[in-house]
Amino acid sequence: MGKLSTPDWITEGFDSKADWEKSQGKKTSEKKKGKTFKVKICPECGSNEVRVVLGGEEGKGDKGWECKSCSWVGKEVENKEMNEEEFIKHLENMEGK
Repeated sequence: MGKLSTPDWITEGFDSKADWEKSQGKKTSEKKKGKTFKVKICPECGSNEVRVVLGGEEGKGDKGWECKSCSWVGKEVENKEMNEEEFIKHLENMEGK
């Protein structure tokens, strides 16, 4: 077993690893607080009525995505991540349409 070494962020005098990464130009992934909701959005009409289209033999993959509102079909769908307040507003807006 080799010797343990002191991490660079300590030897360089930083208070935390996050501060050291920030000075090095590295992005730190901050964990979001609260509940987050992931919604698939149609790139054409902006509707969240998007579903996956399965094809071929049972359980053998998918053919892409389809929008119920505008009948768009494709492989690339937008993913939107929302907190609880944004998600509730989004649902209220979709009910009004």
